[in-house]
Amino acid sequence: MPGDALSQDPAELRRRIDTTKAHPARVYDVLLGGKDNYPVDREAAAAALAVNPRGYLDVRHNRDFLRRAVTTLAQEAGIRQFLDIGTGLPTQENVHQIAQRITPDSRVVYVDNDPVVLAHARALLTSGPEGQTDYIDADIKQPAQILAEAAKTLDFDQPIALVLVAILHFIEDEEAYPIVRELVDALPSGSRLVLSHLTEDINAEKVRAVQRTFTERGFTFVLRSKAGVERFFTENGLELDEPGAVPVHHWCPDGAAPAPEAVDPTYFATLDDIEKVRHRDINDATDADINIYGATGIKR
Repeated sequence: MPGDALSQDPAELRRRIDTTKAHPARVYDVLLGGKDNYPVDREAAAAALAVNPRGYLDVRHNRDFLRRAVTTLAQEAGIRQFLDIGTGLPTQENVHQIAQRITPDSRVVYVDNDPVVLAHARALLTSGPEGQTDYIDADIKQPAQILAEAAKTLDFDQPIALVLVAILHFIEDEEAYPIVRELVDALPSGSRLVLSHLTEDINAEKVRAVQRTFTERGFTFVLRSKAGVERFFTENGLELDEPGAVPVHHWCPDGAAPAPEAVDPTYFATLDDIEKVRHRDINDATDADINIYGATGIKR
């Protein structure tokens, strides 16, 4: 049960954390400027930045795509329920904060299987009094378990936004497409899929170099074409929303990407590349920087 996940013994959680191997959620946290990671994760992030120095823009713009997508669905499409799989570590703008700011009675269920994420999951459950949030300790490869536990919080007779942001490129085709099919099949009419995915369509040399750094560390890392990304929608009977599957910085831009606070240049110069990430502005991104598609679609 979701509640049971949060009652796990802290000592047991610590035993589950493998600090000898980089984990995607923690590497993502590094590139967002977070601190909930380990030296092995920072080393993986540093290796990725060494081959693509502006690679942090993919991660940061991916996160800003999530902000805009949730805002659009809550504000314009009337979505009141969100199932966010592959949540990652808590950040400033989590799905429930975005949605409940617009519609206070929104319900959000988060799903992740990294014990570090679980250790911080209570930060994801600070729902407003009218809404509800929950956390499921599960792997995306267990869709039946996820759906059964999510149904304790979400009403599957009402539209739900399924959020699969920057997670499917860690899963091979033979598993990824059936998983999404099973999840979408359980959603009622009017539901939405929010998806982002790394690709080699755009800046192939850069993203393939990053792919190599991660596969060398044991990650599954699948780069899909635009057609491969669209397949998650089309083969499940979903109709892509405008503007379709596009580089994330072009998906309904609103000019509100967060800008960092000013930092003393002398201090900034003393930081290493990883520490500098949190202070960098993402508003100068160009098409040559972004290697990730974003899209949403509706189930009729």
